[in-house]
Amino acid sequence: MASTPVDHSAPATAASAQPGSTRFRGNPWLALIAVSFGLLMVQLDGSVVAIANPAIGKDLGASTAELQWVTNSYLLALAASMILGGKLGDRFGRRLYYLVGVGGFVVTSVAIGLAGSVEGVILFRALQGLCGGILMPNTLGILRAVFPPGRFGLAVGIWGMVSAVSTSLGPIVGGLLVEHVDWTWVFYLNAPIGVVALLFSMAVLTESRNSGDRRRFDIAGVVLLAAGLLALVFGIVKGETWGWTSAGTLGSIALGLVLLTVFCRYETRQESPLLPMRLFRNRSLTTGAVMTLLNFFVMLGGIFFIMLYLQNVRGYTPVEAGVSTLPMSLASLVASPLGSQLTARFGPRVTIPLGLVLSAAAMFSMLTWTVDSSYATMWPPYIAMGLGVGIVLPATAAAIIGNAPVEDGGVASGLQSTMLQIGGALGTSVLVTVIAGRVGSSLFGELTGAGVPASVARGLEEAEDAVAMGIAPVSSDMPAQLKAAVVEGSGQAFVNGLHSAVTVTGILCLLGAVAAVLGIRSRAQEAEAGAEAPVVVAAH
Repeated sequence: MASTPVDHSAPATAASAQPGSTRFRGNPWLALIAVSFGLLMVQLDGSVVAIANPAIGKDLGASTAELQWVTNSYLLALAASMILGGKLGDRFGRRLYYLVGVGGFVVTSVAIGLAGSVEGVILFRALQGLCGGILMPNTLGILRAVFPPGRFGLAVGIWGMVSAVSTSLGPIVGGLLVEHVDWTWVFYLNAPIGVVALLFSMAVLTESRNSGDRRRFDIAGVVLLAAGLLALVFGIVKGETWGWTSAGTLGSIALGLVLLTVFCRYETRQESPLLPMRLFRNRSLTTGAVMTLLNFFVMLGGIFFIMLYLQNVRGYTPVEAGVSTLPMSLASLVASPLGSQLTARFGPRVTIPLGLVLSAAAMFSMLTWTVDSSYATMWPPYIAMGLGVGIVLPATAAAIIGNAPVEDGGVASGLQSTMLQIGGALGTSVLVTVIAGRVGSSLFGELTGAGVPASVARGLEEAEDAVAMGIAPVSSDMPAQLKAAVVEGSGQAFVNGLHSAVTVTGILCLLGAVAAVLGIRSRAQEAEAGAEAPVVVAAH
């Protein structure tokens, strides 16, 4: 693991066994298993809900806008609470707040299934996101406290493997539950996982905190950061719906950036800041945060348009679409531990560019996809993407958390998790806009080229939003020949949009690879900085 030695404290500083601890309590590998249960629950839920949304809308009579809020309320709450969750864990107990997050996630998941109205689902989804924001950063905070530096990279690699595989399995699990049981079980599934997580975690986790910190908690910083992130992420997720140049989108994003700027200036004046600005003096940590955003821009944005292509253009069922992307999951399974080992040996300055180049290769290879591509053209990009994203994930964690002092492990983990959520929101929103723009400019030509009369094609241009989702605007009263032509032309227009999206994403990956080489310190520079760094002992 490439980590600037900003402190030389013991690997489990501030982690002390509680009275009556068993021989299992405090074991780093058991702690890794414990936090993996919580991580599995949150990551699986994040990707499984997209499959359940159509069934939720049908069962509860929800509008498209309301269904968007089923996703957005969770995303906003999650993004706004990550850094706060990490800070609470650092200050008052990482084990405590991990357990609080898991318990709250279970309760709100069951409440969503029992809500009976879309308004109730939206409310409890927001509360579920808040619990996820408390839970997530403390998973890595706990690992940072219990693993020695030499093993932390491997632990993060396994953490990344669980995260990537959980996200990839979401469509399969969700499809099976929606098709064969009921959409509510997408949420009820969290109950048994969460109960196991609670019982196992209580048995094996030791408490760790910065017990020497008794300074005033930064309430104003919490408010400023939450408001800034809410405004920023809200503008991002609504950009595709409202238009990126609309007053609402630009106003929301601008407000978020202003509030975050005020937050940063305020934090530099605080004795005990929520997010210590001194962390960003480390160039490798700052670059790692940006690379985390880019990595999940690629991962979640890519999965989003791949699922649209498979289900709406190729006609796969949700389960078939999930199974077809299994090579991506299997590649991630291998890539995350591999990435951690490569990072331990060569540093994130090497492994992050390597992963981003693989992701770029995956994107550019999708330029060969057509409306009737064989599976032989699909699985190679899946593997390259799984390897790329999987290698980058532990490397960015090493760059961020490994370069933060142990006492700021939860905050650093919260920063990584926040960048992850913002990157995912940007990936889906921006790439949908790219696809929609290309669909709008090519739809008429593709429809007429497929044999649709110009007068009919002109009228169908109004359905470009549906085509941008891969849905052909056909009706039951269309003649069979015309319907086939509309399906062919619409599918080709969507593929044009997909090609634009993968081109943009591939170029961003290559730019990111260059930025990582320039922004992350080499091993020689780290060794030099480590020799000059003062010894800092974490508070017990």
